[in-house]
Amino acid sequence: MNPLMAAKAYAAVQGGALPASPAAAPVQSGFADLLSNVVGDMTQTSKAAETQMTAMVQGQGSLIDVVTAVSSAEASLETVMAVRDQVISAYQEIMRMPI
Repeated sequence: MNPLMAAKAYAAVQGGALPASPAAAPVQSGFADLLSNVVGDMTQTSKAAETQMTAMVQGQGSLIDVVTAVSSAEASLETVMAVRDQVISAYQEIMRMPI
């Protein structure tokens, strides 16, 4: 998985599209806010998947809803892991730079 794939996965989960160019991208309030929102969204989709699974076990849910919710939670988790990996990679690259 590369950063572009991670960004596309995140955009797909959020229901949006990637901007055509970096100049056209909206200004974010901050990287920490962005990460907080991503983790919050991942938590929310995980809770939704758990709710769907609980409803299915109780005989009130649909298997399609469970599979969709779990798939969405998996995509969110993979996005968070991809972002984490890229942040760690960037940090390691910065640490290798000569002063």
